[in-house]
Amino acid sequence: MLHRDVANAQDRGSLMSNRAFRSQLQQAFVSRHSRLNPFTDRWVHGQLTREHLGAWVAQHYQYVSQFSRWCATMYGGCPDADARDFLLENIVEEESGVKHVELLMRFAEACGLSRDEVESTRQIPSTRALTAWCHETARRPFHIAAAGLLVGLESQVPGIYTRNLPALRTHYGFAEYEIEYFTVHIEADTVHGERGYQVVERQCTTLAMAAEAVDVVREATDMRWHYMSGIHRAYVLKEEL
Repeated sequence: MLHRDVANAQDRGSLMSNRAFRSQLQQAFVSRHSRLNPFTDRWVHGQLTREHLGAWVAQHYQYVSQFSRWCATMYGGCPDADARDFLLENIVEEESGVKHVELLMRFAEACGLSRDEVESTRQIPSTRALTAWCHETARRPFHIAAAGLLVGLESQVPGIYTRNLPALRTHYGFAEYEIEYFTVHIEADTVHGERGYQVVERQCTTLAMAAEAVDVVREATDMRWHYMSGIHRAYVLKEEL
């Protein structure tokens, strides 16, 4: 947590340096990064089946298929023109041309699932918790929403997928066409992640706002960790949830 003595400093309008704030955000971001989740480790070491990967796709679709709508909600409450442009670019990138969820569906079909099976999948509790958290967070004050969704969640993607992608080729034998979802998001979300940091740094104009941003980034990493752990427990460990 951002030091409370800093957050409660007498001069509420004063700010730490951008470098110090970025460092606090990054520390919160890496505190429970899902690239180190047990499910990710199993994926990386070729210890999953295509059935396991298909279960991940079906749950992941329930989450990412709504992300553009959460960005649109944030857009409506965004006070900064440059940040609105970024959010609009993000939405258009996800929704125009070959939609990113269509690339995910392509991977699902390569795992042996039909579109109907993916779209009708029931969310397990940890997926439901993550989607509900995103729905609520998108409606919070903009600096908090941006920190949670853009930094805490979206910025994690390149770190996770750069570990996952090589294994999809070497261990699982997928064709490049089938795993384009991952290659596209490594590139796109690296750019989005940096822009997200810049937006949050610009929006947090007081130490109290900075503290709120750091707290919600840490919360976001916890939510994604539990989401990944839920998939691991439900489909790999076969636990009752």
